[in-house]
Amino acid sequence: MNLISSSCLLLLRSFSRNIHRRNIYPLISRLYTETTVELSKDQLQKLRDQEQRFKRRLHSVHRKFAVVPENSEFQGRHHVYFEDGKGIYRSTLGHDDQEMLEVCNADWGGDGYGTIQRVRLSPSETMLAVTVKKDHHEETRCVLVHLGGLILRQKAPLVLDNVLSFEWATDDVLYYSTQETLRCLCVFRLHLSNSEVKTTLVYEEKDPEFFVEVSRSRDQRLVTINCCSKISSEVWFVDSKTPLLFPTLIQSRQPGLLYHVEHSDNCLFILANTGANQEYQLLRAPLASPSMPHWVPLFSAVPGTVIKDMELLQDHCVFTVKDSQCRVQIQTLSTKEPRQFNTHQLPHWACDLSPQRVGTVDRGSFGFLLSSPVHPPVRYLFSSREQKLSVTEDNTKHISLTEFNTTRLQATSQDGTMVPLTLLHMPALSELHKAPLLLHVYGAYGVDLSMAFSPEKRMLLEDGWALAYCHVRGGGERGLAWHQAGSVLQKRRGVEDLASCIQTLHHLGVSRPALTALTARSAGAVLAGALCNHNPLLLKAVILQAPFLDVLGTMQDPSLPLTIEERGEWGDPLMREHRDNIASYCPCHNIIPQLYPSTLITAYSEDRRVPLSGVMKYVQRLKKAIQVCTTRDGVNKRVARVPVVILDLQPGGDHFGPEDLNLSLNESARQLAFLYTELGLDHQKTRRRQKERSNNLTGKSHRPRN
Repeated sequence: MNLISSSCLLLLRSFSRNIHRRNIYPLISRLYTETTVELSKDQLQKLRDQEQRFKRRLHSVHRKFAVVPENSEFQGRHHVYFEDGKGIYRSTLGHDDQEMLEVCNADWGGDGYGTIQRVRLSPSETMLAVTVKKDHHEETRCVLVHLGGLILRQKAPLVLDNVLSFEWATDDVLYYSTQETLRCLCVFRLHLSNSEVKTTLVYEEKDPEFFVEVSRSRDQRLVTINCCSKISSEVWFVDSKTPLLFPTLIQSRQPGLLYHVEHSDNCLFILANTGANQEYQLLRAPLASPSMPHWVPLFSAVPGTVIKDMELLQDHCVFTVKDSQCRVQIQTLSTKEPRQFNTHQLPHWACDLSPQRVGTVDRGSFGFLLSSPVHPPVRYLFSSREQKLSVTEDNTKHISLTEFNTTRLQATSQDGTMVPLTLLHMPALSELHKAPLLLHVYGAYGVDLSMAFSPEKRMLLEDGWALAYCHVRGGGERGLAWHQAGSVLQKRRGVEDLASCIQTLHHLGVSRPALTALTARSAGAVLAGALCNHNPLLLKAVILQAPFLDVLGTMQDPSLPLTIEERGEWGDPLMREHRDNIASYCPCHNIIPQLYPSTLITAYSEDRRVPLSGVMKYVQRLKKAIQVCTTRDGVNKRVARVPVVILDLQPGGDHFGPEDLNLSLNESARQLAFLYTELGLDHQKTRRRQKERSNNLTGKSHRPRN
């Protein structure tokens, strides 16, 4: 069960999952032309040479980690399936030597649709539903494939347009939501009878602040329709025993009430923010009487921890909880036993837990992947029968992993709040004063900062970089209250938290401003841009990807697709108090003549989530401010190097970056070339120093320090 029900989470993907190769258009050579200063031919050539070197290294690094486990394999009742981003293949269970047979290809979605997003098998494995995404855009189609019979493709696939989420109620009944201009408001029922295909509208959301998605209970009994805004939620359900009846309401929406639903043995298990400090707790209600007066509390997180996710097994509930790090807690649900829970410690390096949910689900076990930005995924399994948590697949033992440190710190923010900070590094903390530092921040929508494995981050770590992840207010790392403390009128708190994290690291002797860079994407750019306006000397370089920079201009335009839906995050500028607050931190409206960090911005020409006009406005204002600063009397004498502002404008509208690995590596190579150039690092010398250090370590292969 995912506690964050929003369009951005439904569309997030891992680049490393898509390892297929396709023909791509040539590298666009207009990079480095939109700069604050005219770069010489030698400078341009140096940047491009750096880019090509990094691209070769990145390809090598991705090949090295191609053997690590992924959520690309799943099981049905009779077959095992493998998905590689381009196609889906299967073989009969228990016949490992059998050739994999293609059952679906992304090209079946039509011209221009080339990447698989979401996969669902029908209960008896007779049908397969797959969404495929349009190249360089967010549009998706759902392809329905008949798996029964002797010939898999004897029936032409049925294609549905603009489908975002979908679940099977039975083998012949599919519920799905549609997305138009980034808004997901309608749910349909598709009935595949022998004589006809019938489509029925079963739910239509009238409130534009809400987003609608379809999900399914782990026991496959219920299909749920989840309606969520930034401040409340409402859930309807369809019983798979009566799949053609219209949905039943569980609890009507109330301001401030957020809840999510699971099912087992004719009972609803409800995760709702009715606990202490309005954090999540687990409650139970009869399926026949699902409304809030019948909710009975079962479990609340211990003080100092928050519930991040939940998986319901036969007689147990598995919670992912967080305090300073990830933990797994197991709660007994059987009424015959006294309720108790056990806490399972995870490795100290674990930063990300990714559940395995596709295919036939074993209700007696829970499988998941553990990783960190610099540690490849390791597959774990909790068995409720054996009451045991064990490693089931760890291919990292076949890869030489140099020892590294995971240090969890806290920074004291301006108002005294303690802000968690994760630092990944190879040298000891006391030896990082000369290390380049790359900071990461997001701090919006109650979403945790992404800390899944990245081969690029692993490469930087092995090059001697320190990587810092700032878990500022506005994100979800410390629960719902942590998000609320950094949203709407409190959005500036996230900026203050970010500044405190950087200052704390520098005070501890981790790097220095001349070797410090910050990276952020999408809404994370709001905090990054605001920090640069107020504390530009903390950083040397900034990388922004698909950045949201003109908050005030965007939120004042209700014709844009997400403006109304996102008032719960940023505020409504039609209200004077909200408008003044947004204006006080909006990156685009607080630029002044001063020395800013050098900035590389990657934007997409048809991005509908972040209007290009706001990005262009920001770039022009930033360039002008730097030019004014550097041409004033006396300023040039103390400016060693004029900061550059580079706009890397890519075609298409894929806000979350390219799916194709080659295109993704092109972007990463450009960013690395920019970082090394602006921080004055020698790529070759950095590699040689790190190799010498690795050779001096005792032993040939090391595990992370636990």
